[in-house]
Amino acid sequence: MNSGNLVGAVFGAIFRLGCTVLVIFVIYQGALTCYDYGYRIFMEPAVSSGEGRTVSVTIPKGMSAQEMGELFQKKGLINDANLFVLQYYLSEFRKDIQPGTFDLSTAMTAEEMMEVMATPEETEEEES
Repeated sequence: MNSGNLVGAVFGAIFRLGCTVLVIFVIYQGALTCYDYGYRIFMEPAVSSGEGRTVSVTIPKGMSAQEMGELFQKKGLINDANLFVLQYYLSEFRKDIQPGTFDLSTAMTAEEMMEVMATPEETEEEES
């Protein structure tokens, strides 16, 4: 075997090993990211602890989950609008959310906010 073939074989083996390590690293990082995001879907804490601050939010009829998430993120109620969208579609309240104006708190989780929005508002006629 001549030295040219030997050097080519060594570089080829190093290249294949490097590619294998890179693929394993990408798969590992992807799995960690997916696990973290999946965990946060169900266990995301509220933005603040304690009483938090109350924010009034108006949800018009036909507002999409993405628009709600972006609005809530802009108002400081949640940290990640895309995560809210996933939480919305996996929530038991998604079909029951009503349009209206709601007082939500930064101490609420996304699920607690959806529960408030799914509860029909009392009108003055009902209170009488």
